[in-house]
Amino acid sequence: MRIVLVGPPGAGKGTQAAFLASNLSIPHISTGDLFRANISQQTDLGKLAKSYMDAGNLVPDEVTIGMAKDRMEQPDAENGFLLDGFPRNVSQAESLDEMLQHEGMKLDAVLDLEVPEAEVVKRIAGRRICRNDSAHVFHVSYKAPKQDGVCDVCGGELYQRDDDSEETVRKRLEVYHTQTEPIIDYYKAQGLVVTISALGKVEDVTSRAMEALQHEDDAA
Repeated sequence: MRIVLVGPPGAGKGTQAAFLASNLSIPHISTGDLFRANISQQTDLGKLAKSYMDAGNLVPDEVTIGMAKDRMEQPDAENGFLLDGFPRNVSQAESLDEMLQHEGMKLDAVLDLEVPEAEVVKRIAGRRICRNDSAHVFHVSYKAPKQDGVCDVCGGELYQRDDDSEETVRKRLEVYHTQTEPIIDYYKAQGLVVTISALGKVEDVTSRAMEALQHEDDAA
C-alpha cells in the first residue's frame, strides 16, 4: 500500500507510522529522516537543503520533493511506503500526484489521525524531558514522575522544552490548520481520506488504523 499519514502535532504520527509500516511491511518515510540522511550523506540535495537551513530560510518544496522521490525509488519501497510529514501542503501533494502518475503509481489511502485541539495542547504542553537523557520522557498527566521534576530513571532534572510550551503548540497548530490541513480536502476530492480517532492507547489506535486501511484496500 502507498499511504500518506496526516494529523496535527501531538497526534502520535511518528509512533503510529512506525507500527503501521512494520505491520504492513513497507518503509516508513519521514521528512525528518530524509533531511538527516541527505545532509549526513552530503548528497547534492542535502547540501542544498543545508544551505537554506544555515541561512535560516525554509527549504523550497522542490528540494523536499526531490528527496522524497529518491527515497520512494529505492527497492524496499517497490511494494509501497508510508509517508509521514510529506506532503506538507497542497503544492507538495500536487507534485507527489504528478510524480506517482509519471511512475504509473497512485496513492491507496490518506490516513487522517484526528485529535481534538485541547488534547493536542494537553499532550505536548504536559511533556517533560530529562536533561541527562532526552530518551527519558515523562508527562504531567499521563506518565508523571514519582517525584515532581525528577527523572525516575537517573535522577536528572526534568524540564519543558521551549517548543512544548502552550503558546508554541498553539502557533504550531495554527501553521498546521493553514498549511497542512487543506491537503485533507484535496485528497477527500479523490476519495482517499480515511479518518480515525487518535485518542486512547497506542495499540488501540494502531488496530483502528489497520482495520480502516484493510477496509479501504478491500474496497479498492
